[in-house]
Amino acid sequence: MTGHSPLFRLCQDTYSSIKAQYPKDGRRKWKLRVAEQFWKLDPESKAVLNIGVDPISWANADFVTDVDPWDESTSNIPEIGILVRTDYTNEDAWQTVYAKLKEAEKEFASDDISEADKMVEDEPARGTQNQVSPADAMQEDDSSSSDEDDEGIGLIFKIINPQSSESRAQFTSISNLAALRLFNDMDIRLAPTPPAGTQRIKPPNRLVDFHGWQEVYSGKSLWIYDVTSNEDQCVRIVGQSGDMYGTATGDSWRARVSHICELQVNLHGGMKIDFGGLDRWDYGERQRNMHEANLPIT
Repeated sequence: MTGHSPLFRLCQDTYSSIKAQYPKDGRRKWKLRVAEQFWKLDPESKAVLNIGVDPISWANADFVTDVDPWDESTSNIPEIGILVRTDYTNEDAWQTVYAKLKEAEKEFASDDISEADKMVEDEPARGTQNQVSPADAMQEDDSSSSDEDDEGIGLIFKIINPQSSESRAQFTSISNLAALRLFNDMDIRLAPTPPAGTQRIKPPNRLVDFHGWQEVYSGKSLWIYDVTSNEDQCVRIVGQSGDMYGTATGDSWRARVSHICELQVNLHGGMKIDFGGLDRWDYGERQRNMHEANLPIT
C-alpha cells in the first residue's frame, strides 16, 4: 500500500457496505468497486481523502486481510513472477516456449549455485553460523507440470495455464489491465508530475492522470503469453504503474522468453525499465487498457 492512500481511506467508510452488497466477490474486486466511488468524486473531495491517515492503522483492516479467490494461486506462492497463458490455438508453440522457460530457469539456478559455491571456496574458514474457482485455472497438463529434474531448483515463475474450456474462455486474449485486476492488488497514488511546459493529458484517464491521481497495482510481476507469442516466442511484461508522466499503468513491452528469468530477478531486486526516458511501450496495449479502465466494474 502507498503512504496516505485515498483508496484505503475511502475503504474505511465504504468497503464493508460494498462487501455486503457483492458477497461473492473477493478482496481485489471489492476494492475496485470502492475505487469506482473515488473516481466519481470532485477533485477537492479526492484531495481531502489523502490527508493525515496513518497507514499503520490499516495493517489489520479487512480490506487488507480479507481473502481473495486468487490468493492461493498468486500471492501465497514462492515464485516471484507469474506467467499467464492467454492463447490456446497452438499447443506446439506453447510447449516450445514452456520448454525454453524451464531450461532458462534451470540454467539461472545452476549459475546461482555455481557462484555461491565459488564464494564459499574463496572465503577463509570460519565458525558455523546460523543460516524462507482459481484452482481449476491453475491446473497444468502433464507436460507442463514439474518433474523430478525440477526438484530442489528455485523456480522463478508460477505458470497459469487453464485447462477447462470455461477457464480458458475467461483468460483468452485478456488485456494487461484485466490481468492486473485479477492477480494484483489495486491502490491509488498521486500521478507523476508533468515535465515543465507539458499539459496534463486530455481527456484524463485514471491509468495516467485523473485529477492528479493514478490507479496502480502491487503484487507479483505479470507476464502474458498471447497469440503473438506463438510466432515470436516473446511474452508481455506488464507494468504496475506509470512512472514517467504520459506512460500508463498496465503498459507493456515484449521480451524473449529465454531472457525473462534474468529480467524477473532484476525487477524483483528493484530494477526499473524506463527506456532512458523514452516512451517505447506498446501503444496499442496502452489504448486498450485505457479504454477498459473507463468501463464499469461488473
